[in-house]
Amino acid sequence: MSQIANIQQQYVCHCAGCKQTSGSALSTNFLAPRSKIAITGPVREYSSQATSGNTVTRYFCSNCGSAVAHSSSMVPELQALQTGNFADFGKVKIQHELHVKDRWTGLAPVPGATQVDAMPDIDFIQRARDLDKA
Repeated sequence: MSQIANIQQQYVCHCAGCKQTSGSALSTNFLAPRSKIAITGPVREYSSQATSGNTVTRYFCSNCGSAVAHSSSMVPELQALQTGNFADFGKVKIQHELHVKDRWTGLAPVPGATQVDAMPDIDFIQRARDLDKA
């Protein structure tokens, strides 16, 4: 993927789909323009309807089963990639937490992160993406 060094933020999602895909309490992701992403290797996909009504397509490695990325019909020009697949993301600030109404009781909010109850609207997503262009 080109320009990965420019990514300055990641977000945590607590929605049911991300929990299922990650096999954990949450997933950590970053947004990137689909035009800048080239996923190589043996990847499979499946689509489902999110609680928002949008279609979400999830991509995973067909060899090991690891989640790789997902996209939503709400913002077809963007792709969310799971940050756990990139070693450098341990140092990237978590800027937002999504679906916090579904956050597990034992998990504390990420300090300084914007707390969003459910799926944010398109304006929020675009503003978040624009931060990485600055």
